Amino acid sequence: MAKKQNKKVSKGVIVPAKSLVGVTPLGDRVLVLPLDKTDKLSASGIIIPETVDKERPDQGHVIAVGPGKRNDDGKLVPMSVKVGQKVIFSKYGPDEIKIGDKEYYVISENNILAILD
Repeated sequence: MAKKQNKKVSKGVIVPAKSLVGVTPLGDRVLVLPLDKTDKLSASGIIIPETVDKERPDQGHVIAVGPGKRNDDGKLVPMSVKVGQKVIFSKYGPDEIKIGDKEYYVISENNILAILD
């Protein structure tokens, strides 16, 4: 995945680089491509119950991030996650959007529970 740099504009304002899918989240939101069912299967061949197909994914790859959230002083607090990272998020936190033929989630950074290594 090509890494794009943020641009610094006068007066300390940071403008996020254009996303690879043409969508840049606002504020502290993150655009995530959820993992499909084959990404969740273990290499050891564990049998997954049929109910898993009906559950929402709770893991995905970060596709784009917003510039961050402003604190009470008006200063920009940078994002903790970066494009390309694999994350675990709350199942009931994301908003679903469709771009082209793919489904993505827009998630607030505080609904991201962990970054997977």
